[in-house]
Amino acid sequence: MRHNQLERELELMLLLAENRVCTVDRLCERLGISRRNLYYYIDFFRQAGFIVEKRGGVYSLDKSSPFFTRLFQTVHFTEDEATTIRRVLDRAGGDSLQVRHILRKLDRLYDLRILDDVELSEQAGRNVSVLYDAIKTKNKVVLHNYSSPHSNTVASRVVEPFMFLPGNDEVRCYEASTGMNKTFKVARMGTVEMLLDPWEHEADHKRMYTDIFMFSGEELMPVELRLDRLAYSLITEEYPRSAPHIRPDGDRRWLLSIDVCSYMGVGRFVLGLFENIEVLGGEGFREYVARKVGAMKCPGGRPEAGLQ
Repeated sequence: MRHNQLERELELMLLLAENRVCTVDRLCERLGISRRNLYYYIDFFRQAGFIVEKRGGVYSLDKSSPFFTRLFQTVHFTEDEATTIRRVLDRAGGDSLQVRHILRKLDRLYDLRILDDVELSEQAGRNVSVLYDAIKTKNKVVLHNYSSPHSNTVASRVVEPFMFLPGNDEVRCYEASTGMNKTFKVARMGTVEMLLDPWEHEADHKRMYTDIFMFSGEELMPVELRLDRLAYSLITEEYPRSAPHIRPDGDRRWLLSIDVCSYMGVGRFVLGLFENIEVLGGEGFREYVARKVGAMKCPGGRPEAGLQ
């Protein structure tokens, strides 16, 4: 039995190492396992030190994971080298079978699809490429002629780009002139120029997270719930990404420990199944639920004393 399990783990490792298109359901179909088992395997990879990435509904293992680095340290290219090779081959063009084979191999082995995943204009594609290089080299860029609908202006912005959001059509940047982290849309950029100036405010960069309820934010807040069978079944069906964060807790009970960006999504779930869920933590979420329950009990929606 252990031999079969190890064989499945290695097969999944190979699939995830080159995965760009297989969804969770497709992976389960190829391996003959359930979604729950797949999430267990993915959680095992995380605990073993692999860097697990998720874009949309597609999981993959980052090539910079320590295991891969040790395995290929004498034969693999760095991502910067692979990016340069891919660009040279793209410019070479033509119908060479060898060139097409090398391009497919590079795209399989390295995470270079970030250069052509967005269906934008040729200029937007070049902008994504420059931003990708700037993130890798930790350099500042100028977003020339950026059109902002909020301020109704078109202006150049000097920023420190540090992460693409899913889909690669938005990029998170730190803007020193305002001292803020902002999300910029690639489609609103004129041209992007990479400067020779390195980042100066890396400690101030704040990632944008998206929780299992699809709320996004810069901060994560802990929540711990005890679920009965109905609540457990509903959350794993409606929010499959919750599965790795659930563990059994005695007979017909499960514990869910997650971080959320907003209490609204998890709050709706809990209040809809109030008799099926016990709120264990965190303290901020307990207070949030108490306020909501108090507002529903009291005329006019005003919280009862002691619940504020």
